[in-house]
Amino acid sequence: MEKKHSRPKILVFSTDKISDPGIDQAGLRKIHYSPAVYVISLPCSSGIKPRWILHAFKQGFDGVFIAADGHECSYSPRCPELTNRIIEESQVLMKENGISPKRIRMAAICSVCAEPFASHMNNFTKILAELEE
Repeated sequence: MEKKHSRPKILVFSTDKISDPGIDQAGLRKIHYSPAVYVISLPCSSGIKPRWILHAFKQGFDGVFIAADGHECSYSPRCPELTNRIIEESQVLMKENGISPKRIRMAAICSVCAEPFASHMNNFTKILAELEE
């Protein structure tokens, strides 16, 4: 059976006040990144549940990217620490389910980070495509 070559599907968890505006700017400025990127908005990256990440993979996503709040979070001064813990817990779940931990990424994306967001998506798409080979 011949393997189907398609763009890897990436689920992005974004935050409504900090990373969403940067992601929106990438679209408004027509900065190219894969159309197989899907964004879910939430208030704070530290609220993501590792089981949501595992569920994304079970639903056919090839990668999960967390556009983290970083130190700009208005909900928790410990947001970076908590979000990092979520990544670590998710990687344990992923390994237990035979999913490469390379399929999850995180970066702080702010309201003016249109180019960095597109760059992260393009690089992550390449990494995921290489994992499929």
